[in-house]
Amino acid sequence: MSEASIEAPDVASAPRSIADAVPTAPAVLEAARRRAREEGLPYAGSLAPVDAWALVEAGAALLVDVRSAEERRFVGHVPDSLHVAWMTGLSLSRNPRFVRELEGKAGKGRVVLLLCRSGKRSAAAAEAAAKAGFTHVFNVLEGFEGDLDDRQRRGAFNGWRHAGLPWIQD
Repeated sequence: MSEASIEAPDVASAPRSIADAVPTAPAVLEAARRRAREEGLPYAGSLAPVDAWALVEAGAALLVDVRSAEERRFVGHVPDSLHVAWMTGLSLSRNPRFVRELEGKAGKGRVVLLLCRSGKRSAAAAEAAAKAGFTHVFNVLEGFEGDLDDRQRRGAFNGWRHAGLPWIQD
């Protein structure tokens, strides 16, 4: 192929931000709900980190970090996210007050996005919340750190931090 046949991308139509690149909040939520029905999930749905952030940025959802306080402190967390630990302490024992604390901080009627390290604990937390009457609770796929790579390390190919989304460390 010659250089003359290579077309330049249309920069004018390129999205200016993540929020510009994703559909509207209702469309994102409906797509997540549809996938949840297709997959038989026991909660409202699951979202990619970029979609979750777009919803939070638009004021359409609350982000709740369900990792332990220790994880948030040492690994980092999303600024202005709420915190309700699904499991606590170094032994990661299930927090028996999780649903009550989540309701107190977020309320059952809001769109709530749950985030953990990899998306597994937040899925379990979303299931518990849905069973307790939360009808708009979603899991953030890939979590804060992402899945393990071939060398058993996180953050190499997916997750909140890998996507370049906002986070801070204490």
